[in-house]
This record gives sequence, structure tokens and C-alpha cells, in this order.
Amino acid sequence: MATHELFAYLCVNDTAAAIAYYGEVFGAREKFRLTEPSGRIGHAELDFDGATLMLSDEFPEYGILGAKAIGATAVTIHLHVDDADAVIERALKAGATLEIPIQDQFYGERSGSFRDPFGHRWNVGHSIEEVSTDEMQRRYTAMLKTD
Repeated sequence: MATHELFAYLCVNDTAAAIAYYGEVFGAREKFRLTEPSGRIGHAELDFDGATLMLSDEFPEYGILGAKAIGATAVTIHLHVDDADAVIERALKAGATLEIPIQDQFYGERSGSFRDPFGHRWNVGHSIEEVSTDEMQRRYTAMLKTD
């Protein structure tokens, strides 16, 4: 079996609002949406500079609920950008909740995490140095020994 693509597919409580939010914060562009006569969005796709994020409204009749409805998420979406500070600042101004303040990380990235208004967790970062896996492990071990 060959895998040709892997997509994140988020269920949200308001796909139209999520499309607007992700456009404002990340510069994502809507590719298309499929809307039911009732107005519920059954499927939408956003272009993140060549990467696709799929979205849909909730379908409680099928047990499909968004992170906000269930009050939790087990998934973190990690996004590499040119300027993580600017993206996180935009996210917070647009209604996100900060979870981990942006800072330089041991693995060679400047990053931080926030929860978007729809309950999904995003870790946004940019590279600040190349770190070998051996050096990364050394730093990780040292960090855990000091805490």
C-alpha cells in the first residue's frame, strides 16, 4: 500500500467562522466548500501555501463533534512559518487562548502554543538553528535533569 497524502481534518462548531479565522491568522485561502441546504458545511478545504486543511461542521447525529463541544483535543497541529511571533500575536488578537508562550526551544525552534476559538491546539514555530538528533537528545536530557 502506498500513501499519497495525509490531511488534517478538523471538525468545528462553525466552519464559516473557522475559514475566516484561519485566513486572518495563517493567510489560508479557501479552495472550496460543500454546503447543505440548511447552511451546514459538510466539507471545506483550505490551502496553507500548498498544504491542505480540511474542515467540517459538527454532525452530532453521527457522533462527529468538534474539540470545543467535547471540551478537549488529543491532537496538536504543528505549523512551521517564517515568523512565529507574528502568527501567534495575530492568533491571540483574533481570539485564541495562549497555552505556551513563545520561546526559544532546545530543539532549534522558536515556538509557542495556543488554542484557537474552536478548541483546536496549534504549535507554531520557526527554525532558529539546525540541531542534530544527538544534540537534541543531550539538551532534552539536560533539561529534564534540571527541572
